[in-house]
Order: sequence, then C-alpha cells, then structure tokens
Amino acid sequence: MRVLVAEDDPGLREVLVFGLKDQGYQVDAAERGDDAIDLLKFYDYDVAVVDWRMPGAEGIDVVAWARKNGKPTAMLMLTARDAPPDRIRGLDAGADDYLVKPFDFGELLARIRALQRRPRGVDAPAITRGSLTLDPVRREVTVSGRALPLTATEYNILELLMRRSPAVVDRKAIAEHGWDDETDPLGSNAIDVQLSRLRAKLPAAGIRIVTVRGAGYRLEEA
Repeated sequence: MRVLVAEDDPGLREVLVFGLKDQGYQVDAAERGDDAIDLLKFYDYDVAVVDWRMPGAEGIDVVAWARKNGKPTAMLMLTARDAPPDRIRGLDAGADDYLVKPFDFGELLARIRALQRRPRGVDAPAITRGSLTLDPVRREVTVSGRALPLTATEYNILELLMRRSPAVVDRKAIAEHGWDDETDPLGSNAIDVQLSRLRAKLPAAGIRIVTVRGAGYRLEEA
C-alpha cells in the first residue's frame, strides 16, 4: 500500500517515514503543502498523512484540493489543534480522520489500517502510453494485453516516467521514487543500469526512454 506523508517537521517526518516503511508500506514524503499537492497530481495514494500547518499550502488546503479534484485517497490529518471547531473544519474540508499531536505511533498505524478497510470509491485509472498500459491498483504492466515482467524498481521508475510523460524527469526524482533510500543510487551507476534494463523490455511497446542531456529522461513515442 502506498502512503504519502506531508509533514514539515523533519524529525517527525523521518520517524513517520521510517516507521511506515518498517511496516511494509511504500512511502513518499513532502515537507511543503504545495509539494504534497504535486505528488497527489502524479501518484495514486491509498492514504495521505497530512499535517495541518505547512509552508506552501496548509494541510487543509491539500485535503480540499484532493477532494475538489476527485482523488479517492483517504486523508488523515495531523494537528495540534484540538478544539471542536478546528476538527469540524478539517472534516468538512474532506479529511477522513483526525489525529491530535502528540500521538502514539501505534494509534497512527491503527487509524491507517481502519482507513484501508474503507472502500476507496473508485479504482485508480490505468495509464496508457503507446501500447503500454500500467495498472496502479494491481501494479501490473502489459504490452498490447500481454504481461510485461518487471522488477519492483523497474516498475517504480516506469510508473514515474509514464505519469510525467512527456515531461523530463531528473535523476533525483528517479532515485526518490525507485529506491527506499534515495542516496543508494545517486553517485553510482544504479540508475543507468535500471534504465538500460527497462529500455531493453520496451521495444514492442511503441515508446522509448530518451536521455535529455543535463536534465534527465523522458518517455516518448518510438
């Protein structure tokens, strides 16, 4: 399951990301509300853990944006505001649950599990580029209806490139999305190796991964 953590406190953000990954969740993180909105534009999250007070955009604005744009992501708001009017405002904006700081990490996990059990409303739509189709719900990729075997890292990189196509994706974004620890591939040839393997699997898909010198990579029609 994929979780977004939007929290501007670096210490708390690190604890949440580490703890959730330790529980088997796939986690993306943002320290600004506008960055959280950008991630919600590109990726389908099962749950977003969103702090109320953030630079760029407040958590309540992140929740309101998600609901206005039809995102089915379950929204769990974190805040020090515990007055009933604040809770009502957050819930009315579209939050599914509300957790007041300081909180116990075990309770956070329990609330995320409870949100998982709720119906998401609609399934995340499949993404198609050329004859390549990526199903984010099943984490499956097909070429003209035939399954394309991919490793987890290859899938993560391909998903990123497909979602942002035809925009250029830089190496840092690939590292953040493809690996649990983004420092692992940076400074080595790990990204190049994964892209080379991925390119070798795409000739029949009608698309190709193009290197944009000095900028990154993009997916385009072959």
